[in-house]
Amino acid sequence: MVVFGKALSEHALAHRNEKLLQPPSKQCLKPITPRKAGATRWCTLKEKVVIPTEDENGLNARLSQHFGRAPYFVVVELEEGEVLSVQVVPNKSEHFGGNGRPPDRILQLRPNAVITFGMGPGALSRFQEAGVPVYRAQSDIVKEVVDAYVQGKLEELTEGCGKSRHREGCH
Repeated sequence: MVVFGKALSEHALAHRNEKLLQPPSKQCLKPITPRKAGATRWCTLKEKVVIPTEDENGLNARLSQHFGRAPYFVVVELEEGEVLSVQVVPNKSEHFGGNGRPPDRILQLRPNAVITFGMGPGALSRFQEAGVPVYRAQSDIVKEVVDAYVQGKLEELTEGCGKSRHREGCH
């Protein structure tokens, strides 16, 4: 068999296929959406989680009630569940005089997950198409929702909300 211009022997091909079936080194098992018995997914030791907020206070920021109209997005980089870095990114989407829709702007940050109170069906669909899970926040403070995410306590959103204030009508 030829792979990337190189001929592989049967032994090399079997070894390659065996390695593909194994989890990459430096990876962990973490529960997928909570409450799914026995379900697991591979997650890298480093993860990037994006959370819409009302202010620039990093881990102490208050979550925005409305995903797309959040003035800021807090980007938390985690390694093995520990916070490595926190970055605050202003929302420069079309909602704030910039260009692009909020999900597309966030996907440029290459997140592993988004945590919010809720979001419209179009935004949720865009994240689902990109393979980025969106989790429902259970608290108003970034640090608390990150802790819940690390502990596998957040529920994955499966449908969008038609309300302008996602927390008030989307639960």
